[in-house]
Amino acid sequence: MGFDAVFDPHNWAVVPFHFWSVVFFSFGCIVGSFLNVCIYRMPLDLSVVSPSSHCPHCKYAIPFYLNVPLLTWLSLRGKCKNCGAPISPRYFVVELLTGVTFLLCWLAYGHTSPWLAAVYSLFLAGLIVATFIDFEHFIIPDEITIGGAVVGFVISFFLPVVHGTRSLSESMERSLLGIAVGAGIVYAVLRLGKLLFGRQKIQLPGDTNIVFTETALCLPDKEIPYEEIFYRKTDTIVLQAKSVELIDRGYRNVTLRLTPELLKLGDEKINPETEPHMDVVCSELVLPREAMGLGDVKFMAAIGAFIGWQGAVFSLLASSLIGSAAGIVLILLRKREWSSRMPYGPYIALAAVLWIFGGSRIFNLLFP
Repeated sequence: MGFDAVFDPHNWAVVPFHFWSVVFFSFGCIVGSFLNVCIYRMPLDLSVVSPSSHCPHCKYAIPFYLNVPLLTWLSLRGKCKNCGAPISPRYFVVELLTGVTFLLCWLAYGHTSPWLAAVYSLFLAGLIVATFIDFEHFIIPDEITIGGAVVGFVISFFLPVVHGTRSLSESMERSLLGIAVGAGIVYAVLRLGKLLFGRQKIQLPGDTNIVFTETALCLPDKEIPYEEIFYRKTDTIVLQAKSVELIDRGYRNVTLRLTPELLKLGDEKINPETEPHMDVVCSELVLPREAMGLGDVKFMAAIGAFIGWQGAVFSLLASSLIGSAAGIVLILLRKREWSSRMPYGPYIALAAVLWIFGGSRIFNLLFP
């Protein structure tokens, strides 16, 4: 049987359609088990291959018979077989979600193109990893974004059907255009957001003492890690200090500017790494603020590589509506504040999912 014949719908139809439904769901759950490894290890810069699966608490190496998707977590009631430590429900949720996602891809595209069902399953698996990592760490690893853009472009070369054509050159053009439009639009939004909302002014009561530690800015009512303030080397904290106390010296009535690489006190320039602790008295400070991050730019490029420029535009528009609605609901429920940081990648991912399962028809109706 030739390579093309493997995914010929007529050959697949020899076996009952819902036999493949079970296969896609089961295989999706297995993939979901691997996605859990990626979600846990990628943000920590750990290998997703070695060592093998183990309990994060006692380091017990999990044997294959205790690594069965869904069933193991349920049979052990969400606890480690060796030490009894709780295992996050996320592991079960990701396995089930991935299995259901693969099943839906097969139900939606299996009748017409098993290739599309397989490719979209792979694509949505990447979205699942990006979503869970972004929610927890406010980052999307380059392996998902840049790697996804490369994989999407390569697939467009071998499988033009992904972009609704039979021409290899046209499919590659549509993938490249999707990458350019997806990344370009989001980068433009990022720059405009930086221009309009790039600074957050915080008023402090009277002469307030704030502390700069090695890892965070400590205000009277909260602590803000530097990774939530500095996204690029040029981001700057600015304040007019009534007093600044370093370990070995002090300053009075001086302008303080702090970037990830430079501390300026008036005209004096200091390496911030040499000052692990700094006490400051002031009544106002200005923090840098981002509308979106560069990770979202690269993420949209990956999405555009798979679903083209129309899908990228739809994903941006739909994600803005979804994100706005979610933000308002969370504010009303008092789960977040207006100025608090919010991951945007998950809403882009959800919008891309909507495109896969019918958004293209909506887009064609709005823009015939």
